[in-house]
Amino acid sequence: MRFEGMRVVVTGGGRGLGLRLAGEFARRGAHVFVSARDEAAAKEAVRAIEWESAGTASAYACDLARPASVAEFAQAVADQTEHVDVLINNGAAYLQGPAADDLVADTVQGAVTGTILLTERLLPLLRRSARPDVVNIVSSAGEPGNHRSTAHPAFYAAKHAQAGYADILSHRLRPEGIRVISLFPPDFVQDGPRTAGSPLTAASVADCVLFAVGQPRDCFLRELRFEQL
Repeated sequence: MRFEGMRVVVTGGGRGLGLRLAGEFARRGAHVFVSARDEAAAKEAVRAIEWESAGTASAYACDLARPASVAEFAQAVADQTEHVDVLINNGAAYLQGPAADDLVADTVQGAVTGTILLTERLLPLLRRSARPDVVNIVSSAGEPGNHRSTAHPAFYAAKHAQAGYADILSHRLRPEGIRVISLFPPDFVQDGPRTAGSPLTAASVADCVLFAVGQPRDCFLRELRFEQL
């Protein structure tokens, strides 16, 4: 599966799943705009990507919990490219256990407001693409009735809101040919055996994203949900 010449934006790309996704798209020929809350982490990700892959990447700081930071990142992308082919809304702070008020606010603001503002600001660039996709890494915590994650209730609330936004966006953008794809993985591990009896890995989640984006344009995969152990 190749993505030669594509322009891909990945939030939360400094580590974990976001870093893996950025690398996978770059290895397949895309230029990846990597954002992270910590600009140093984004730059380190880009160095790793350019060292290991055939693609290219550029690094940006973006704190999704801060509207001004989201606006600056979106403008920086617009200054570098006339279109975006894939936006991957991956960045979101995971919250667990007792949490201070500011951490609760940042969790909700980043996953919900940050996702909405960045998507809305990049829609003009997505509309200029011949094959636009918006990919949302939600969580099984965003599924109705799910209570298996040990995440803080604020994380559950944020992911339900993110899923609701993606749902209506998919309906409204379908006539324009913009696919909105949401993944609902359970809590997963970064590395491990990829067997039926093992926890879901980041590599498998990344493969699902690549599969969905790589489908023909008549195939609108709205949601990918995962069976849990």
